[in-house]
Amino acid sequence: MTASASIGAKALQGRVALVTGGAGGIGAAIVRTLAAAGATVVVGYNASAEAAEALAASLPGDGHRALAAPVTDTAAIGRLAVEVEAGYGRLDMLVNCAGTTRFVAHGDLDGLDDALIDQVLAVNVRGPIAMVRAFRPLLKASGDGLVVNISSIAAVTAMGSNIAYCASKAAVDNLTKSLARALAPEIRVVSVSPGLVDTEFVRGLDPEWRDRQAAQTPLGRLSEPEEVANAVLAVASLLTFTTGSIIPIDGGRPLC
Repeated sequence: MTASASIGAKALQGRVALVTGGAGGIGAAIVRTLAAAGATVVVGYNASAEAAEALAASLPGDGHRALAAPVTDTAAIGRLAVEVEAGYGRLDMLVNCAGTTRFVAHGDLDGLDDALIDQVLAVNVRGPIAMVRAFRPLLKASGDGLVVNISSIAAVTAMGSNIAYCASKAAVDNLTKSLARALAPEIRVVSVSPGLVDTEFVRGLDPEWRDRQAAQTPLGRLSEPEEVANAVLAVASLLTFTTGSIIPIDGGRPLC
């Protein structure tokens, strides 16, 4: 039984959700899970228009759309907010899932060039801030607005694809707490913080490295994208008195 089935297929009926990075491995799982729970979903994309449109067309229910959501373009985000308000008249849930990184060994400071640092921080940190800034009026008008930031246990372990990525996710968790305080009581803000997720991208990496990461996790495997999506659904439908929290979906990896 899926989480959406156990919680209730109509748990999010009547709600409108926007997921940035919605065509990616984790984002697509979130989109499918929210739609299965009854939400109308806007699949936000940057460069993956075709995949986002196919995903939106495949979802159960009506009204789903794929819309450009380039999180580093403040003007474009403003236009997106106008388009969402014109098309739906509301936004109840914003999932900041768009992110970027590149593998650079932590000791290779020369390999972590300024352009990569700027890109990681712009997408992973400035992007969520800009999205909340643009959609705050709609989320506040909902009366039960929710922002879910997709973070990473790299924020806690300081182990990840590069040190700028780790720092960006630590910033996201801090941002979650600050925004939860600033936007209460009309809007809740929560981080969902996965460990290494078994996406298509991860499956394309060195199998020995991937197996080693799984073996170093107390539960003995990597997270599935659907498990991250189930946490987002739980925050929206069950954990209604939760804000400013960091919810780990990591199999206990920081214990090692």
